[in-house]
Amino acid sequence: MSIIYNFPALSVVFAMLTGILSSAFKKDGSRKLTMIALTIINLMNICALVFCIRTGQSYTYTMGQIPSPWGNEFRFGILETLMAVFVGVLEQLILIGGMKHIRTEVEDSKQNLYFLMSNLLLSSLLALIYTNDIFTAYVFVEINTIAAAGLIVIAQKGRTIVAGLRYMIMSLIGSGLLLFGLCILYDVTGHLLMEPCHQAIVQIFETGSSYETPLLVAIGLIGVGLCIKSALFPFSSWVPDAYGSSIAPSAAILSSLVSKGYIFLLIKICWRVIGYNYIDRFHMIDIFYVLGVVAMIIGSVNAIWETDIRRMIAYSSVAQIGYIYMGLGMGTELGVIAASFHIISHGVTKALLFLATSDLSDASDRGRTFPQLRGAGLRNLPAGLTFAVGAMSMVGVPLLAGFTSKLLFAEAALDDNMVYTTITLIALAVSTVLNVVYFLRTVITIYTPDEHHWEVGEVHASRSNLTVSVIMIALNVVLGVGAVPIVNLITRGIEMFG
Repeated sequence: MSIIYNFPALSVVFAMLTGILSSAFKKDGSRKLTMIALTIINLMNICALVFCIRTGQSYTYTMGQIPSPWGNEFRFGILETLMAVFVGVLEQLILIGGMKHIRTEVEDSKQNLYFLMSNLLLSSLLALIYTNDIFTAYVFVEINTIAAAGLIVIAQKGRTIVAGLRYMIMSLIGSGLLLFGLCILYDVTGHLLMEPCHQAIVQIFETGSSYETPLLVAIGLIGVGLCIKSALFPFSSWVPDAYGSSIAPSAAILSSLVSKGYIFLLIKICWRVIGYNYIDRFHMIDIFYVLGVVAMIIGSVNAIWETDIRRMIAYSSVAQIGYIYMGLGMGTELGVIAASFHIISHGVTKALLFLATSDLSDASDRGRTFPQLRGAGLRNLPAGLTFAVGAMSMVGVPLLAGFTSKLLFAEAALDDNMVYTTITLIALAVSTVLNVVYFLRTVITIYTPDEHHWEVGEVHASRSNLTVSVIMIALNVVLGVGAVPIVNLITRGIEMFG
């Protein structure tokens, strides 16, 4: 057996062990250990992705060589490894770009705990991507929840404790519903591994078993639980405080990665455990579609009324989560492809925005309201440019990632029935106009000179900040102009996903 078969499982275990070891080091030691581990993990996942592309197959890794249906399995194909590379690389970029904020806003004695939480978070996200066992997925959902809450409250200032508490309460409600649903699903099917569970569900529907009603309850509980955890409207009330109160790298990780891990788990359960045909039969995808469209509009409207730039971007995240659920709710392969691509494009763009926003705030005496941010883009030129690129991407300016995402959603809509086509295109148009309103206002504000005092380029960015900003802008452009290979990989990954 090739050693590459072990890379997905090793990446999960390695990230977890690194987190545990980080707690034994001081701040500099834990930082260096984390960066080395992230580099190794990313190399392993890239090797696994290249391997799957070359062979054109997916692979199942059986833990301890215990066969189905009793053993625990990891499964990896093109889609899983692509998402794993996205998660690992983006987390490393966020930590490097946000290192200044970690050093200045987190106590020296707690910085090793910050890296502990970030490593546990990475381990849980990789496990959600790779696991082929629904109970293992639940275990790592809980690890993810605890680590994410830790990243919110680590600074212990302002509303962080309240924000962390609200996040924990909502997340535990979602986790509880998810656990109830998985218990019922196991009781009905007798399996925890995804393929045997799917086969049992197919048999239930083909034989007209009386278990259809409990199965409907299980699907509903799982769906609602993961919708709460991924912050789909109307379960998103905790988002503004959590993203707005935490330090910049924490907000970037929460928005770009954490919510996406739960969505990817939902895609796996809908596609590989239940089956989209049966999800459609229970009208779950219709609910995803409706809530997604509503989230696109409500999130953007709330962003327009917000005066705090960090909370504005948080509401924007609510709207962007709506895009993803709208794509999933279309019930077509093109819709899932568009949603999967948007997971990546939104993750890259939102990380860029949160890091840039904090630098703009630092250039304005830590102010975050629009009057305080006047001229911030002139005082910190790299942060201003970075924010402007991210804003244009979110609006959907051509050549950037956001434009490609919206184009894919529009193409998916044209492949659907007339009602869905009309609603989707209108929702995309309205959402884009709303995006223009609040992002254009922000860009104009940060480039409007402060009447009292301002000096162009008076704030100098660190070399690491500049490097990460350039890389993220380049990734955004690549996702905009070179999206075809990535979309092709997602398409091939979905084809081998079942």
